[in-house]
Amino acid sequence: MTNAKPRLVGLNHIALEVGDVDEALSFYGAVFTFDLRGSHKDDDGKLGMAFLDMGDQFLALIRGRQQSPDQNRHFGLVVDDRSSVRDLAKDAGAKMLEGKFLDFLDPWGNRIQVVEYRDLQFSKSPAVLRAMGLDLDKSAEAEKELRNKGMA
Repeated sequence: MTNAKPRLVGLNHIALEVGDVDEALSFYGAVFTFDLRGSHKDDDGKLGMAFLDMGDQFLALIRGRQQSPDQNRHFGLVVDDRSSVRDLAKDAGAKMLEGKFLDFLDPWGNRIQVVEYRDLQFSKSPAVLRAMGLDLDKSAEAEKELRNKGMA
């Protein structure tokens, strides 16, 4: 019998609670380009869940946010180009947060950090990038970090 623990290899999805899924689709659609992977209506006929496709991962928007706005808890969305995110998020109704990172609160108080693919160790396989219609590269610093880990 082995006592080996399973190794974490990534995130499949993140479930994000929002007040209204239709409104959340409008908000996130005003800031980001994405394909809708699917959706589900609740028994009351209202949209209860929607899944934003990110290639081999997804963001699940789920109706029912009731907690107060996030202070430190957050997650990072990776984009191909973040140069317009600040203006788009602000115009869509996000509360922009001060600091060296690009963080905002969505209309339901979820704290989102936006980072650019080229600057991270995070990588998608060439096949996933092709399927998403993306041709992205890494910055020299990100390449160095990946090489130091034997991943480039």
